Amino acid sequence: MHPSSAPAAAVTISALQVEAGGFHLRRADRHRVLIHASAATRSYCGQVGRYFVRRAGDIDLVPAGEEGGFEAETGFDTVELSLSSALLDRVSAELEPGRFRRLETRHLLRDARIEHLARALESDFRAGSPGGSLFADSIGVAMAVRLLGLETSEPDRPGRLSEAQLQRVFDFIEAGIETPLSLETLSRVAGVSNSHLRTWFKAATGLTVHHYVLSRRVERARRLLLESDFSISEVAHRTGFAHQSHLAHWMRRQTGETPRGLKRRRS
Repeated sequence: MHPSSAPAAAVTISALQVEAGGFHLRRADRHRVLIHASAATRSYCGQVGRYFVRRAGDIDLVPAGEEGGFEAETGFDTVELSLSSALLDRVSAELEPGRFRRLETRHLLRDARIEHLARALESDFRAGSPGGSLFADSIGVAMAVRLLGLETSEPDRPGRLSEAQLQRVFDFIEAGIETPLSLETLSRVAGVSNSHLRTWFKAATGLTVHHYVLSRRVERARRLLLESDFSISEVAHRTGFAHQSHLAHWMRRQTGETPRGLKRRRS
């Protein structure tokens, strides 16, 4: 890595060249915004348990006190903005006095405003910081406003998921039923925050995200047990259950049937 920072306490910017392998962001007392600057980098996220391709402009937001990172198959470039917690707290208090807003971790976010602000600060730094600390501070405030706005910019939609958003989530679950599906990943698919997805998904379906995913896994497993020659353990693997006992537990709980009972019925 080869960082270079603008001389501003409230906001700094660093250009990083990262080698292939583990890229780990330890807990820090500042909020970090990383903007991918390489064409395409295949990376593995241990939290989600899946591979993703990071492309130029993809943004990772790691709030103060949180860890971040991933395994990259190739080296890559990224731009890191670091904002002080005090700056976020001050801007939050000015926007809505008496209310504290907490940032949520985000991965693979796309946001033209964040990119624009980062480019402006980076260009000023590369030119020798002619704008001085006043310019950097103004960028920091604008960035803080935008980051805080990520949690409130969704409701032009009237407190619900649109049909298109809900269908995207449904389709993603069906396509990845055998893979680990996290709330964070599904929130990105819907284009809303974790908290909004939890609330709006249950309002739309009557189920929590977790129980909806389980119901779809059980239904897929039920069809495979009735229509294929796969073993029970193979069916469990193909529908995202940890093992066949896990599948049996949830199938019995949701349908009153067991995998072995369905197998016997088929034969």
